[in-house]
Amino acid sequence: MEYLNWTIDEGVAIVTIQRPPANALSRGMIAEVNELLDKVEQDDNVRVIVLHGEGRFFSAGADIKEFTEVSSGAEFAKLAVHGQNVFERLETFPKPVIAAIHGAALGGGLELAMGCHLRFVTEGAKLGLPELQLGLIPGFAGTQRLPRYVGFAKAAEMLFTSEPITGTEAVQWGLANQAFTDEELLPKTLEIAKKIAKKSPVALKAAIAMLQYAKTASFYEGAAAEAESFGTVFVSEDAKEGIQAFIEKRQPVFKGK
Repeated sequence: MEYLNWTIDEGVAIVTIQRPPANALSRGMIAEVNELLDKVEQDDNVRVIVLHGEGRFFSAGADIKEFTEVSSGAEFAKLAVHGQNVFERLETFPKPVIAAIHGAALGGGLELAMGCHLRFVTEGAKLGLPELQLGLIPGFAGTQRLPRYVGFAKAAEMLFTSEPITGTEAVQWGLANQAFTDEELLPKTLEIAKKIAKKSPVALKAAIAMLQYAKTASFYEGAAAEAESFGTVFVSEDAKEGIQAFIEKRQPVFKGK
């Protein structure tokens, strides 16, 4: 791929964004994210994805130069829908996706990160949606995901002021899971990812699906779906292995069946 490079380590696909100098999101990069998901979804050797940026930034935002090539509102809307669809696929992807954020995740870069299931950050990272500063608004569902993480008031503050928050603040506000030093970020993220990769792929897929119900459905609809999914997971080979390993006081070996 032109913008994404990836390797596999103990079930974790380590995906590096490589579009210097700022890893700005372009249509081509978003298409590659979708292509990557196609490849990873079919690869049984990959159980978790870690997404991080090469160089100084995770992603400093969308490629503004591309905006000058778009001539109509309808074309801008089409561009936004394409990005929204790919980031929604990230959010509902059946394997956990983790963003490791350093430097900056701004605009489209933060929208990409918010599509991931988990976000780990450096303490001094900058996270924000500065689009109003350009006379624009976010287009990749940033106005919808941000309030779900930080609440309406904080989201409105971030949007209206266009001022970023630090990684430490992102954890305090609920936008990120944990903050590390610059040196710790990738090693600590991979340590957590490898722990997750040892879990049952069947159970992980079901858990991700149930979390989506928590975002969009009523409590009772979600609980009913959980009960049905629980029954399906319970009769899987992985569940049998997990229960047997618990009884035998050993680590389970899950096969995703």
